[in-house]
Amino acid sequence: MTIRRLCCVAATAWCLASVCVRGLGADTFVWDNQRGSVQADLRGWSLTKVLENVATATGWQVYVEPAAETTVSVKFKGLPVADALRRLLGGFNFALVPETNGVMRLYVFRTSMADATQPITAPTATHADSGARTNRLADELVVRVKPGTNIDELARLLGAKVVGTISGRNIYRLKFDDANAAEAARSKLATRPEVDSVEDNYAIDRPAQARPVLASSVPPLTLKLNPPRDNNRLIIGLIDTPIQSFGGDLDAFFLKPVALAGEAQPDPRSPTHATSMAYTILTSLQGATGGKTSVQILPVDVYGNNQFTTTFDVARGIAEAVNAGATVINLSLGTEADSPLLRDIIRQAHQQGIVFYGAAGNTPVSTPFYPAAYPDVTAVTAGDQNRTIAPYANRGEFIDVVAPGVSIVNYKGQQFVVFGTSAAAAFATGFAAGIADATGKTAAEADKALRSSLAPNKTR
Repeated sequence: MTIRRLCCVAATAWCLASVCVRGLGADTFVWDNQRGSVQADLRGWSLTKVLENVATATGWQVYVEPAAETTVSVKFKGLPVADALRRLLGGFNFALVPETNGVMRLYVFRTSMADATQPITAPTATHADSGARTNRLADELVVRVKPGTNIDELARLLGAKVVGTISGRNIYRLKFDDANAAEAARSKLATRPEVDSVEDNYAIDRPAQARPVLASSVPPLTLKLNPPRDNNRLIIGLIDTPIQSFGGDLDAFFLKPVALAGEAQPDPRSPTHATSMAYTILTSLQGATGGKTSVQILPVDVYGNNQFTTTFDVARGIAEAVNAGATVINLSLGTEADSPLLRDIIRQAHQQGIVFYGAAGNTPVSTPFYPAAYPDVTAVTAGDQNRTIAPYANRGEFIDVVAPGVSIVNYKGQQFVVFGTSAAAAFATGFAAGIADATGKTAAEADKALRSSLAPNKTR
């Protein structure tokens, strides 16, 4: 083998373990994936060109804040990845986040990670926290009966079990042996005078938990709790998964949790979805109030250890939160299934002055996503500071508000990130409650102000 041929083989072998990019003149960009080190000798590269080469070298999904640009001239050798990124990005902040499918995401931004919405390469579609499970539970029915009805006797006659009750509303969840038994019971119930309505129950998937952040410059919260208001006390009902303790001063913001799905045992090593939403709400409260607030959060767990909840249990959770004094309710979950029960529970609460914020869904479509699409819910999608909707988020006509779809969560000394319209809805929830707390407005007045300031930008 000739010396020239041997050099070519050696160069090929090196580039199998790393990615080599050589521009004109002395420009060199070598990303060693095996060793986790980077070498660069760049003269006047644009930020976009740098990020394109990073994406090519690593296979990462890369997002940058729109209009972010700088000229990069650097020279270094053998730097670890995080140190190399700091040099390559010319002063911009970044966050490097692992996806559940093993792919990494790199976000590059000036001040807020949520503003990094422009993909450098075509991203693989991801719906990390869409929470959408639209299938009907074929062996169940939701029944509303007249006051005084003996539901246990009615269930016995139908061969069903009562597995859920919404207290004080004569609404029950019935479970049957199979789908055929449920359909037979539906026909019988339609003829009984004590029955007001019969409808289906739908499953809603458990939202995804946050993921570890490998590098971030976001500081922890410093929010302080003021004494609760003497009147018009502000309580946020968080209808979600089990909540966890943060420890320290932040735990003072939480009222005693309500568990509707049994005792849960979440993984203590990472925050649950509810814990992430709560932290996002507190982050937004800190921004809206300047660092002190009397707002508290009432966690209502409708999932327990289960992989899905139902529209019945979400409705039940809302009713429990309302009964406990919640004035603002966060619904960072959803389904494409339209539940009359859920719609009615929300409508009745809204008529009492309670405001709702719902996640619009993490699929770039315009179809309704419930409960966000109900008229009495402020539907929140994800986007940037210009109120431009993120590429992955729902953009339907039912959308009311655009809010940041990325949130950094500090939990037990580690930073995690949660993406999507769940985070956006939590941000809007906290911001509206913060406006009400800081100005003395009612929750409904604050909601009106929020809708005005964060309405989608129709021109983009």
